[in-house]
Amino acid sequence: MSRRAILLVGGRGTRLAPLTNNTPKPMLQVAGIPFTQHQIQKAQGAGITEIVLATSFKADLFEPYFGDGSNFGISIKYAVEEVPLGTGGAIRNAAQMLTGDGNVAIFNGDVLSQHDLDAQFNFHGEKGADVTLYLTKVADARAFGAVELDETGRVLAFNEKMENPPTNIINAGCYIFNRKVIDEIPFAQVVSVERETFPQLLRSSAKVFGFIDTSYWLDIGTPAALLKASRDLVIASGVDFMALENSEIDAGAQILGGSVIGRGAKIEAGAWIDNSIIGDGSVVGPRARISNSFIAPGFSVPGDVIAEGNYFGF
Repeated sequence: MSRRAILLVGGRGTRLAPLTNNTPKPMLQVAGIPFTQHQIQKAQGAGITEIVLATSFKADLFEPYFGDGSNFGISIKYAVEEVPLGTGGAIRNAAQMLTGDGNVAIFNGDVLSQHDLDAQFNFHGEKGADVTLYLTKVADARAFGAVELDETGRVLAFNEKMENPPTNIINAGCYIFNRKVIDEIPFAQVVSVERETFPQLLRSSAKVFGFIDTSYWLDIGTPAALLKASRDLVIASGVDFMALENSEIDAGAQILGGSVIGRGAKIEAGAWIDNSIIGDGSVVGPRARISNSFIAPGFSVPGDVIAEGNYFGF
């Protein structure tokens, strides 16, 4: 059976300001490409043939980059929310763009993971589930909603953030829905899938299961997490830093910590850059020391600047 997906990319990303003042969170670059592209590649790798991007904030920036998906080996469509509809409302709005009636993967637009999506689909089918949540384990679940399961993996309860969570298993932000469950979400209404849809399904004794995968998982909702995601991907590729096409790095400069040097950027003599993202076409002046920072595209950092945790040009 063919597989389809909806990617929730409508959020404003307020925790990522000022990076998101003019760019939606899912279009911020991580390891040299928009974050959404990493998720599309993950979907394509799991056999998904059609994906709908559920957009809202600065929706017009997605289609010029991704087009119809032919360059990514997947059909891409766009569902625009004129007003934010919440996660459930966004899923229901986007589903009308999908063809067929098969199971649908739902991706939160701010989660980087290495979980086995193909295995999650298979688990969903084996259990005859209505919804299957990807779950992971964290050392401290107080900042998340903890999920309780029985011995078969069936979800017993969703808990709000609390001081003493009953488990360290949390919702990791990727779901498999039967299409009929999506069709039961009210159309054109604000609905939270986490606070309304999932609890209602439990009350109605629907088959809601949890698929636990403890491989790499990261919520990129803060600037520090975005830098970590980019750094982790760069280092996982086997290099200390990534220099994109047409960038110029003086032989006397030092780049480390999984930094990304943008397309056409210039790093001058004696500059030192650690764990930073240098935007396309920007310039880092001689002897500047840049750490844990973001440089906006086209911005010029003067020589001899010392910066830790800064945002230049945003």
